[in-house]
Amino acid sequence: MSIPADLKYTPSHEWVRVETDGTLTVGITHHAQDLLGDMVFVESPAVGRVLAKGEECAVVESVKAASDVYAPVAGEVVATNGDTESSPEAINADAYAAWMFKIKPVDAGATAELLDAAAYQKLVESEAH
Repeated sequence: MSIPADLKYTPSHEWVRVETDGTLTVGITHHAQDLLGDMVFVESPAVGRVLAKGEECAVVESVKAASDVYAPVAGEVVATNGDTESSPEAINADAYAAWMFKIKPVDAGATAELLDAAAYQKLVESEAH
């Protein structure tokens, strides 16, 4: 299973990439898309929406189930990925390239609370048992 070391992760299976401008790019992990199966629909949060950490803010639907996506940190949505919405199967092809939205965090240090790749790997392994 692919868990890139340069990303941060949430217990609810979102990945987060810290960009050079301080914004955070967010998507769902390879593990999450693997559990869900073939993606058929993605709904991202509206640009300008202010999110609380842990707030339900997006939806991914697969042939198996619908699942909420949660804000990894508090902040404002500054961009969404229209390509992911028009081609949800891109998440299945490469979950770490098919980002869903970008958020400008209220607190630049908020990502320190997120999981690193090793901690996320342990979480996934513990859920498998």
